[in-house]
Amino acid sequence: MNTLIIDCRVNGVKQQLSVTPAMPLSDVLRAQGYLSIKQGCCVGECGACTVLVDGVAIDSCLYLAVWAQGKSIRTVEGERVNGKPSHVQKAFAESGAVQCGFCTPGFIMATTALLAKPRSQPMTVMQIRQGLAGNLCRCTGYQMVVEAVQECESSAQ
Repeated sequence: MNTLIIDCRVNGVKQQLSVTPAMPLSDVLRAQGYLSIKQGCCVGECGACTVLVDGVAIDSCLYLAVWAQGKSIRTVEGERVNGKPSHVQKAFAESGAVQCGFCTPGFIMATTALLAKPRSQPMTVMQIRQGLAGNLCRCTGYQMVVEAVQECESSAQ
């Protein structure tokens, strides 16, 4: 199979990654040691593999690695600030939205993208739920996840 080299940034660091044309980004990133990216459903239904590509939340199991050429990719590993958890990571931990932790990295990345969207008013519970609808969790009723997003929003104002 043809191997290609792509240039991209992962968590702000320039990288050259060896990929094949049909290789999903999730596989490439996990092989590079970004183990926060979970292999859940592998068909884009669960969101456990969510990363940001140029600021947009994507299911990395469906995103071909070759498409990442020249792009900026962010994973949970890159969310720490000066060695400390990001605001979103802290809110998830403090609200108890982490449960078993399998889906948490995907939720954190989806939340980070959701909070980056400009808005004039705080999101309603329904808007938060709709914004995170691509992420599934088997451990919770999502209330703690919604509370974490609300905490992030209220402390940012």
